[in-house]
Amino acid sequence: MAYAPDIDSTRAVPAVAGRPSISAILPAYNEEAVIERSVRHVADVLRGLTDDFEVVVTNDGSSDGTADVLARLEGDPSLRLRVVTHPRNLGYGAALGSGFDAARKELIFFTDGDKQFDVRELSTFLPAIGGPTDMVIGWRRKRADPPLRLLNAWGWKQLVNGLFGYTARDVDCAFKLFRREVWESVTVQARGATFSAEFLIKTRRLGFGIVELPVTHLPRTAGQATGARPAVIARAFVELVRLRLNLERELADSRARPSTAAAASSS
Repeated sequence: MAYAPDIDSTRAVPAVAGRPSISAILPAYNEEAVIERSVRHVADVLRGLTDDFEVVVTNDGSSDGTADVLARLEGDPSLRLRVVTHPRNLGYGAALGSGFDAARKELIFFTDGDKQFDVRELSTFLPAIGGPTDMVIGWRRKRADPPLRLLNAWGWKQLVNGLFGYTARDVDCAFKLFRREVWESVTVQARGATFSAEFLIKTRRLGFGIVELPVTHLPRTAGQATGARPAVIARAFVELVRLRLNLERELADSRARPSTAAAASSS
C-alpha cells in the first residue's frame, strides 16, 4: 500500500468521546441511484458527532452517472467531500485501499455506498475505541440478503476462520472503525473481496486490539451487488490462497518495517 507522507502515528487519538477526528470512506461502483443520499447521510451523522470530519468516496471506475453526481456534490462545502477516482474498475479492495490511503483524519470509518447500514450506529462504536482497542468491527444482527448470498457468506466465513483461526464473527461486514495507525502498519495485497479478511487477519496477528459490536443491516434499495459474480468469487479464492502461502513472510516484513514514529525521530 502507499502511505501518506504527512501521517504522524505518534499523535494520540483526541478525546474520542468529545471531539473525534474521523475520515469516512465509501467505495462506490455504479451507485448513481443512491450515492448522493449516502454521502449526505454520512455527512449529517458525522456533523452530529464531531466538527472534525471528512467524507472520502472512491469511484471505482463506475460506468453510470456516479462520477457526475460526485462532481456536483464536491461543490457543497458542508459535505466536506473528496473523491478518489479509478479510471477503470479495480475491485472492492482496491477502492477501500485508495480511500484509506487518502484519509487525513485520525480515525477511519468505512461503510458501503449502497445505504445498507445505518450510519447513526457509529455513535455506539466511538466510545469503544481507545485504550487497548484499536479497531471496532460490526457484525450484522440479521443480514438482509438473498438466500444464496447468505449461504456464500457462511461458507466464506468458515473457510477464512478454518484457514487462519478465528478472524471475526462477520468477516466482511462493511462497518468498521479503526485508528489510522492500524492501516499504516498493515500491508494488504488483496484488491478484491478478500481485502477485509486479509486486513482483519493481519491486524489480529500484529497484536492490535479488536472489539466486535452488532449493527443493523438493511435491504438494498438500488444498484446491484457484485459479490456473487463468478469472476469475483474466483478472484477471492486466488487471493485467499496467495495470503495463506505468504502470510508469515508478509507479517515479518510488517514487523521489520520502521514505524512512522521511528522514522520521524530519526529525521
